[in-house]
Amino acid sequence: MKAVHFGAGNIGRGFVGLILHDAGYEVVFADVNADLIDALAASESYQVRAVGENSSTRTVTGYRALNSGTDEDAVVAEIATADIVTTAVGPNILKFVAPVIARGLSERSPERAPLQVMACENAINATDALKAEIVSRLGDGSPALDRAVFANTAVDRIVPNQDPGAGLDVTVEDFFEWAIEAGPFGDALPAIPDAHFVPDLAPYIERKLFTVNTGHATVAYHGWIEGASTLADALSVPAVFTEVKAVLAETKALLVAKHEFDPAVQEAYLEKNLARFANPYLTDTPERVGRQPLRKISRHERFIGPAAELAERGLPTDALLRAVGAALRFDAPSDPQSAELAELLDTLTPERFAEQVSGIEPGHPLYPGLVATVRSVVAFRSE
Repeated sequence: MKAVHFGAGNIGRGFVGLILHDAGYEVVFADVNADLIDALAASESYQVRAVGENSSTRTVTGYRALNSGTDEDAVVAEIATADIVTTAVGPNILKFVAPVIARGLSERSPERAPLQVMACENAINATDALKAEIVSRLGDGSPALDRAVFANTAVDRIVPNQDPGAGLDVTVEDFFEWAIEAGPFGDALPAIPDAHFVPDLAPYIERKLFTVNTGHATVAYHGWIEGASTLADALSVPAVFTEVKAVLAETKALLVAKHEFDPAVQEAYLEKNLARFANPYLTDTPERVGRQPLRKISRHERFIGPAAELAERGLPTDALLRAVGAALRFDAPSDPQSAELAELLDTLTPERFAEQVSGIEPGHPLYPGLVATVRSVVAFRSE
């Protein structure tokens, strides 16, 4: 069995690549980072060190690596004969991966079993977005589309910044979850024992996004304001812990109301994630987790997404709006998007900012609170 995986970074090597390797696949990593690909191509193995209550070390072998920027033809040939294609490149990069996959499908023999395509990104229905990009290249009626099956996934594993001297080795948390919608595959589920196949993925995607991602970012932004050096340090600050707990209480209320999760089960999931964020072995920083604040305060992301639905149900959003306010104060020199955020705060009215950046228009029940939050941050910046 062979899997082509786009994205040879820490998540690609330490999560998706590891699980596919453990499932018996020969993994072909594809990436445009020449130094990384060259290092992988020249190596025979790398280690994944899981840290936490159940620490372990796994060795990954039997992989290959190709530069999808300079050797696209070779990547296309691999896709044409692969069983699985996965991605971990970031939602905004899928449009650049799609043409390569489209070419691979065009060159794939119709006699082969359909290629199983799954985008493993921190975004809702990322595979649907990838498929749409592929369809736009091939055309709606292309027979090449019959040579693939596309399934959305929800992935969950904290992979922090790595030690500069770690090389290809990756440190990850000991917890992980990979949920995949089963329906598109019919009776031919991918052979991935560590994945969890579910009939309806939407509740799992939103539970993960609105608990893990929302909570993680809340720790980062409030921790940034407090000057914490790591997320674990941030969560040890009582004021930060209180804010994170309040945010997760609000998203729990939404998940229970919308998807009928058992309140006790969701509370246990919430507490599990608070323990994950506090893992002292993960030296992740508010600066890294908080990067790309504009994306994280956009309409369907981890703050505005749940806050909008809560407001529509007449449920509280105060803690989520305070988290948005903390995100608006994020100003990391290493993150170009935080500079762009500052410029927008300086040039747009709070009302226009709420509409243009977060997609909340006048008349929406969240609009007054969001505008007030933006206005308070603008006032703070002018002091």
